[in-house]
Amino acid sequence: MRGSNQSSVSEFLLLGLSRDPQQQQLLFLLFFTMYLATVLGNLLIILAIGTDSRLHTPMYFFLSNLSFVDVCFSSTTVPKVLAMHILRNQAISFSGCLTQLYFLCVFAVMDNFLLAVMAYDRYVAICHPLHYRTKMTHQLCAFLVFGSWMVASLNALFHTLLMARLSFCADNTIPHFFCEVTPLLKLSCSDTHLNELALLFVAGLIMIAPFVCILVSYILIACAILRVSSPRGRWKAFSTCSSHLAVVCLFYGTIISLYFNPSSSRSAGRDMAAAMMYTVVTPMLNPWTQTMRGSNQSSVSEFLLLGLSRDPQQQQLLFLLFFTMYLATVLGNLLIILAIGTDSRLHTPMYFFLSNLSFVDVCFSSTTVPKVLAMHTLRNQAISFSGCLTQLYFLCVFAVMDNFLLAVMAYDRYVAICHPLHYTTKMTHQLCAFLVFGSWVVASLNALFQTLLMAQLSFCADNTIPHFFCDITPLMNLSCSDTHLNELALLFVAGLIMIAPFVCILVSYILIACAILRVSSTRGRWKAFSTCSSHLAVVCLFYGTIISLYFNPSSSRSAGRDMAAAMMYTVVTPMLNPFIYSLRNKDMKGALRRVLTLKYLSTQ
Repeated sequence: MRGSNQSSVSEFLLLGLSRDPQQQQLLFLLFFTMYLATVLGNLLIILAIGTDSRLHTPMYFFLSNLSFVDVCFSSTTVPKVLAMHILRNQAISFSGCLTQLYFLCVFAVMDNFLLAVMAYDRYVAICHPLHYRTKMTHQLCAFLVFGSWMVASLNALFHTLLMARLSFCADNTIPHFFCEVTPLLKLSCSDTHLNELALLFVAGLIMIAPFVCILVSYILIACAILRVSSPRGRWKAFSTCSSHLAVVCLFYGTIISLYFNPSSSRSAGRDMAAAMMYTVVTPMLNPWTQTMRGSNQSSVSEFLLLGLSRDPQQQQLLFLLFFTMYLATVLGNLLIILAIGTDSRLHTPMYFFLSNLSFVDVCFSSTTVPKVLAMHTLRNQAISFSGCLTQLYFLCVFAVMDNFLLAVMAYDRYVAICHPLHYTTKMTHQLCAFLVFGSWVVASLNALFQTLLMAQLSFCADNTIPHFFCDITPLMNLSCSDTHLNELALLFVAGLIMIAPFVCILVSYILIACAILRVSSTRGRWKAFSTCSSHLAVVCLFYGTIISLYFNPSSSRSAGRDMAAAMMYTVVTPMLNPFIYSLRNKDMKGALRRVLTLKYLSTQ
């Protein structure tokens, strides 16, 4: 470490991905979202494997180690990137840079080795299934992981010590968002031949050997799968390693594009994009790709959605009803978005939030209704396991987004009525964008949390869902696993996310009511109340159905009643929102009239 004394450089400046202030804000939000998703997703994997004794197998032991390494890998770079944006300070000390370089080398090599170990595990499981338990012993698994840590640590120490010996003179700007070997070698004013040779032979060997191991394992696996006579048997064998194969392609694809391209075709921007893929994006996606194979623990590969009725005549009526409501929802909400977008007088916080609500409502209905219509048209009630989890994820996202946007709009009305003189200074463009983006982040993370927990459950004999979409409660009722963790998550996490905005709305309207009652004239009171009456009607409609669905005693609940309430908040409420907001709002009616007039004139 004394090499730093030979340098005139005591710190480096990380230039990051962009110097544009607006792009930097966007990148901050992007990195923050991906980092939260990475940490939450991978910690959930570790928690699920640790608490479920059925997952105490070599495959899941290696997966939990991979999840831990992925959290550490992202934590080596992303917190520093976020700190740079918050503190407006791009500096990193010489020792800090070397420390970051050391841990980057450790976790990159660990990712590499663990993927190779997991490939060997899949090879033994598929090619030697009868000897799997005797070959993949606890001792061997522990040795493989511990050996990987040892080699990764020694390799990182070797490269860091070689880097510490170099001198850095005038230039201290690193065109990257973290301290990486190649940019540092380019900055050095010392002879870097020894470092380059070490990078080529030692690091190259350490990266290539596991890749060859993975390649050989999958060639042998492919040969074994091709010897299976039945297509179902082949698919079952392939599905046990498909998730791992997806992660391998993602990880090595970015590594190869970054380090094995000719230098003439490389650029700093391209290198940073590839580095971002394997240090941030891949660790974030690993939980998704790995947990989607949770269906392999189940005898159920698909579910049957029973729908609202089994009577053929009622089904025809329901098809027409759903089709009509869906058309009204899409057309009404898209007209709202179009009217707000084309009328500059509606470019205010209230209408910005309303356009976002309309977009979410279209997406919310589109998550369930097209599937219902397809079921009636194709006479097929089946939905795949992954399709069910995908539908569940987007339902959770848009339900929470509806909830948050109603709370944000209540706060907007509170500021407009209680602090009218400060409205423009308080409800700035930055605050509005932050409130909407923050809502998307929390909604997405909550949905990811609930979906990953659901993916860990096993489903045995019964695969019939007494509903018209994949909802959390019916799925938990079907599971043959212990669902206590899911129930606690639903109670505390989802409950808090739903209740907190409701409390915000309640407090906002109490303060609004107090402000309105202080107005002396009846006309003034009515004018103040009319500015939030549409929003209040939507709140009552949305929360009325939510409360009737989830806060009733279980003894008084039935599948039919639950489906009717669910239909209200997933289909009916999104359809009625445009009518409620446009019929009671002169500005909106005027904007819609102008849009429709222009449309009519353009057809003439």
